[in-house]
Amino acid sequence: MPRTHKTLPRLYVEPPLADGAEIALDKDQTNHLVNVLRRTPGDNCVVFNGRDGAFLAEIVQVAKKLVSLRLIERTTEQTPANDLWFGFAPIKRLDYEIQKATEMGAGMIQPVITRHVQNARINPDKLKAHAIEAAQQCEVLSVPDIAPETSFEKLVTGWTDSHGDRILVFCDEAAASASPVETLTRLKGKRLGLLIGPEGGFSEEERERLLGLDFVVPISLGPRILRADTATVAALALIQAVVGDW
Repeated sequence: MPRTHKTLPRLYVEPPLADGAEIALDKDQTNHLVNVLRRTPGDNCVVFNGRDGAFLAEIVQVAKKLVSLRLIERTTEQTPANDLWFGFAPIKRLDYEIQKATEMGAGMIQPVITRHVQNARINPDKLKAHAIEAAQQCEVLSVPDIAPETSFEKLVTGWTDSHGDRILVFCDEAAASASPVETLTRLKGKRLGLLIGPEGGFSEEERERLLGLDFVVPISLGPRILRADTATVAALALIQAVVGDW
């Protein structure tokens, strides 16, 4: 998207947006804008809701726990929703993976509980907050949906029913080192999903299960074993560069 008003604070809001409308910020946003950023009436910011594009807004009222904004004009049209599905086995530092997946264009993010998962305690509200934070910082307009956590077995058993003809790419750390570019190139034009395992890796049973499914395509990420969060960025970059929107 164009980097319009890039120096202004950007805020994700829920209400519909239109020229001339007035909206109220919630308590946390008010605190951030007034007490952290020291904004006052007459100052500007940019707001977006993931549906109506981005709007230049002016602060018209500052109360103790409430800021009112008046929307001046739409500065950026809404971008289409991203189609890429991203599934991951939760690690201890969830914020990094969610933020990077948002920045890299995932449209749907879903925690997948595998055998060696490190963090089975998932708070969906925190995941959404991490995605919104990344969208605000990186001028993303299409905030990814956060799907409920699911088990590995439920995911692969119900994949076709839930995802139709979408191909599931998984990073196979046990595969021989090879460039994934040729494999991904063959998937051009297809709907894709990416599954990243835990830092302990998929179990051998899980790996064999994936390799036996006709909708799964394994790729190698090279000769080195990567941390799960590093593999997330590497794999998403490859997909977007070879068959995505880069």
